[in-house]
Amino acid sequence: MTKRPFWLSTSLENMTQQQWESICDGCGKCCLHSFIDSDEDEEFESTDFLREGEELIYTSLVCQYIDEHTCGCTRYEQRQQLVPSCVKLTKENLKDIFFMPQSCSYRRLYEGRGLASWHPLLNEGDKTKMHQAGISAKGRVTKDNIVNIESDFEDYIADWPQFDCD
Repeated sequence: MTKRPFWLSTSLENMTQQQWESICDGCGKCCLHSFIDSDEDEEFESTDFLREGEELIYTSLVCQYIDEHTCGCTRYEQRQQLVPSCVKLTKENLKDIFFMPQSCSYRRLYEGRGLASWHPLLNEGDKTKMHQAGISAKGRVTKDNIVNIESDFEDYIADWPQFDCD
């Protein structure tokens, strides 16, 4: 009898650290700069959800520590110290996942959609299908340390990070 894959038999909350880490598909989209656009001109107040009239906007600007070919972080263990705003999904903050792209494997599992066919866990650890499906940041990004984010971010607004398939 074949053992059922852990992501089908174990909730995100009950996964071991190794299982949790392997759920990350390594697409690099969480390294993209994003912002919330609001219809309101009022003072912005951070929340863990989008309010009516707000939209999450992605850019193709990415953290300087991304490996543009593998979409992995070159400084993964130090990422929170080097970039304090770096996304770090945990079992505790998973409920606030609205800011992650629809294709994020944590989000897919959290929402009950399962892993996509392109996920490396379903492809012997290989990211080729993910890159071919247009899910990853590979070949689509500009590192944030070579542009003036404050004045030029609008030039980098992108809709491809919202793409998901199956």
